[in-house]
Amino acid sequence: MENAVKQADQGEPPVAQHEGGKPDAALEAAAAKSHHDHPARIVVVGGGVAGLEVATALGKLGSDCIESVTLVDSDSAHVWKPMLHTIAAGTRDLAQQQTTYLAQATDAHFAYQPGEMCGLDREAHEILLAPIHAPDGRELVPGRRLPYDKLVIAVGSGANDFGTPGVHEHCFMIDSRRKADAFNQEIRLRMVSCMASGEQLQVAIVGGGATGVELAAELVQLAECATAYGVLGEAAKFRIVLIEAGSRLLPSFPEEISEATRLRLQALGVSVVVGGRVKRATQEGFELGNGELIPASLRVWAAGVKAPEFLTRLDLQTTRSNQLVVNDEMQTSDPDIYALGDCASYTLPGQEAPLPPTAQVAHQQARYLIETLPHVLERPGAKPVGFAYRDFGALVSLAQYDAYGSLGKFGLFNGGVIRGRLAMLSHIMLYRSHQARLYGFWRGGLLWLIDLMNSRLRPSIRLD
Repeated sequence: MENAVKQADQGEPPVAQHEGGKPDAALEAAAAKSHHDHPARIVVVGGGVAGLEVATALGKLGSDCIESVTLVDSDSAHVWKPMLHTIAAGTRDLAQQQTTYLAQATDAHFAYQPGEMCGLDREAHEILLAPIHAPDGRELVPGRRLPYDKLVIAVGSGANDFGTPGVHEHCFMIDSRRKADAFNQEIRLRMVSCMASGEQLQVAIVGGGATGVELAAELVQLAECATAYGVLGEAAKFRIVLIEAGSRLLPSFPEEISEATRLRLQALGVSVVVGGRVKRATQEGFELGNGELIPASLRVWAAGVKAPEFLTRLDLQTTRSNQLVVNDEMQTSDPDIYALGDCASYTLPGQEAPLPPTAQVAHQQARYLIETLPHVLERPGAKPVGFAYRDFGALVSLAQYDAYGSLGKFGLFNGGVIRGRLAMLSHIMLYRSHQARLYGFWRGGLLWLIDLMNSRLRPSIRLD
């Protein structure tokens, strides 16, 4: 990466600016302070795709310019976010697919601190961690402060309720490992209840993006597998409704894929409602803007994307979706603080819209920081070449039934479309590549082999 770093014209670090464009004296002082003589303490907040890859790579690096790498996350384990819908449906084993932070920290030589970031002291270069409480309310760990020289914020995002009444009271969300597991436990209980009562389980999903579409397909697979086991009988044949406010499913995909996905889901028995803006969520279901009620005893909200609200209280520039605005070096308005993945907003030169909150973007931003940050620490005042994004397209998987993909617009590819087995294999390879980056090539390959063996030896759905 020697060629990836070039000296700034004046040999000085970039001057941070607030949204108004005027330099901040405190930030200039912070930038000067970052030119420390001792190796840097790097703190990574958030153990998602970007955060865990950065902590793993920098922890294994063993550079003289890095004193320590610490990962902070409120959860105890990581699950690749595009797989959460399979955990929610129970078509994948959570224990087998998760990466425990403590074990990964030991293998990759970084430290893990459980906790949730709630504030930031930029002058002292410390993050504030909220107290940790037991389920019964006992305080297990008091609030703490954790010092840093370079801070990487990669806290991801969650579903956006857009202020819709009743969503938080009556809906499940599956945007984290714990929430996906909670939904799976609930749907299995509901299926048992319906078996006893003879009623039909009605599931409604709001959001026709990749998460909602893939969850609907996985629930179809869950129903078919449960029926095959015979215990639940007719209770396993539940009704699934997918509601999208826009004019078509998968609005970020080519229209050809959107239409093919709609037809395939309908062929699988999913009721698809497009142009259905949800007015409110109730105990009975979803009320649409036209007054129609979509009945549902189990309701899932998978629409929209929004970064955690606490980011707006850090005195850093944010967007309306709470994302931290970053430059082409992934720096926020504070040069010692970086943001990656879903919680970061970066707009490519010449573009109007920021990059989408996808695992592909998070991985490329993580790879950029992994390659450039050590060189920045070794050569204070050097300015790295800015982040360059390559659009490799997008994939959507309909469980075991089908898959579709749009190819990126570069090289020999110019936005073509793939489907079927090739798209399924491409979707699988994305996950296996992520595992290889965390565990290494050989261990990642062994995990893939174990998954293949378990798919033939263990039940196809979660039955415990």
